[in-house]
Amino acid sequence: MLTQPLFIGSEIYRGSSYGKKHPLRVPRVSTVMDLSRALGWLPPAQFVNSPRAKPKALEIWHSPEYVAALQAAEDAQHVSAETRARHRIGTLDNPVFPEMFRRPATSAGGAMLAGELLANGGVVYSPAGGTHHGFPDRAGGFCYLNDPVLAMLSLRRQGVQRIAYVDIDAHHPDGVEHGFAGDPDTVMVSVHEQGLWPRTGAVEDRAGGSAYNLPVPRGLNDTEMALILDRLILPVVTAHRPDAIVLQCGADAVEEDPLSHLSLSNNAHLRVLRALRPLAPRLLVLGGGGYNPWSVGRLWTSVWGELAGHEAPDRLPPKAEAVLRALSFEGNRHGRNPPEHWFTTLTDVPREGAISDEVRTRLNMLSARLKAQY
Repeated sequence: MLTQPLFIGSEIYRGSSYGKKHPLRVPRVSTVMDLSRALGWLPPAQFVNSPRAKPKALEIWHSPEYVAALQAAEDAQHVSAETRARHRIGTLDNPVFPEMFRRPATSAGGAMLAGELLANGGVVYSPAGGTHHGFPDRAGGFCYLNDPVLAMLSLRRQGVQRIAYVDIDAHHPDGVEHGFAGDPDTVMVSVHEQGLWPRTGAVEDRAGGSAYNLPVPRGLNDTEMALILDRLILPVVTAHRPDAIVLQCGADAVEEDPLSHLSLSNNAHLRVLRALRPLAPRLLVLGGGGYNPWSVGRLWTSVWGELAGHEAPDRLPPKAEAVLRALSFEGNRHGRNPPEHWFTTLTDVPREGAISDEVRTRLNMLSARLKAQY
């Protein structure tokens, strides 16, 4: 069993970008690494350099043709019209860029390693993970490979049978749901913005009995998320009695994210994390969406602090503040006049509010289903 939480990262994410106009032009994992080290939270003994998954290893879920197409596209920096149509690479969402195979293969390698490290229990954090839209033969939603699926399959190879996958990204995890639909040993819970791409994950969608989907209206606040945690996430996970929990902790549900319309503070994510941690002997926390460099960096660093047992200071020390002040967000209104607290704190002010009728109604539907199922 791991004696302390481990952080899986890599320098490949520093300077790697999907392109100047793509939402993933912003630094994310490198910011979390730098900020965690500036706070004294990431000693060498807790950092694991992510391996790059070998092509053959990826074929445990992805098709050999697709893996080969990704490698060929990276080498040529070009795809044919046929490849683009079949595998959905070389598109605006999933562009050709210099590290388009090596970068996701590194995230996948970290996720697969996490499954091995958790064989006997413990906590692993891989903020580069969470690419939940990848399918066996195609990319989707900025995701070339599906590292949550690969991590869960890695856990299975270690003899870990019952897995709970919880996804609080603003987008529905269509690729993960595809991978584990109908699996009686897997339960998937997703809280996502209704109507947002990929426009899947309706409340009626059960994925063969394996999924509890809660689409939420725009403006979801911390009060509503706390109710969702108490009435859906915790009851489902507790009833499943998992041997391992995988939490996809996408930062795009935070209010300042440019690609969604939810209004959570980063406290909501931390509350979910704290509540889930005692419910299984193994916990893997992944990143996911998040396209504002400050909200991503602050949230994901806070997640690591929570896992590693550190308390966020009221005001960041100068070295940590310098990491956040060095960030920029060109081409977006959030980057023009960032508020001062984005530089000086990790924790947001809570964003409480009223609970919508839509949230209450859908929770009642899912609660009734849970009682009938268990």
